[in-house]
Amino acid sequence: MIDLKAPIVPWAGMGNIKLYSHINEFYTMIEQHGKQPKLLGKYLISFEIDNSIELWFNILNGKLFKITTLENYNGILFNKIRVGMHIDEVIKLEPSFIYDEFEEVYCSSKGVYIETDPLNNTVLWISVFIKEIDDSDFIRGEW
Repeated sequence: MIDLKAPIVPWAGMGNIKLYSHINEFYTMIEQHGKQPKLLGKYLISFEIDNSIELWFNILNGKLFKITTLENYNGILFNKIRVGMHIDEVIKLEPSFIYDEFEEVYCSSKGVYIETDPLNNTVLWISVFIKEIDDSDFIRGEW
């Protein structure tokens, strides 16, 4: 089960769920708690679990490549950053975050994306992902 207070760990996971895990490990959780899956392109699929996390899988290899916090997740990133904080405070605490205008998220070279509310500039979601996400063979699942 998901630990909603577990730390958010870049390159590793959150909620006691590890990146690189295979989708078959989550079959029961997805069946019992998952909403309708969302397909991103042809080969990426995500499942929202109880408004706590979103799990992103590559269909070709079945592996978990990204995990995103949702409203009910209370874990902390770098022992200091959480959902609901103002982005200015986040940047003071962790200056590695830089805004990516194309993706419309704050990115850290430490393996984290942060999406903010455009009205009040507070953190909506925190995502951790695998190191291979930008590799040319990522979509093909060759990682």
